[in-house]
Amino acid sequence: MSGQNRKDITPGTEVDIVLKKDQKTGILTSGIVKDILTNSSFHPHGIKVRLTDGQVGRVKKIRVSPPLT
Repeated sequence: MSGQNRKDITPGTEVDIVLKKDQKTGILTSGIVKDILTNSSFHPHGIKVRLTDGQVGRVKKIRVSPPLT
C-alpha cells in the first residue's frame, strides 16, 4: 500500500519512509507513525509523518501486519 492517501495512515501505523537526506538514494527507514504532518488528503510524493523516534519523512510504503489469529 502506498503512502499517498492520508486516510490510510493513522498514529500507530507501521510504515517505511524516505528521509529528506535520503531522497536522492531512495533509502527507506522503518518506524511507527506518531504524528501526521501533511494536512491534505492526498500527496503525490507521500504523506509527511513524524515517527515515534522523531524522524520526519514521506511515507513510501505502509506495512500491513498479518492478521492475528
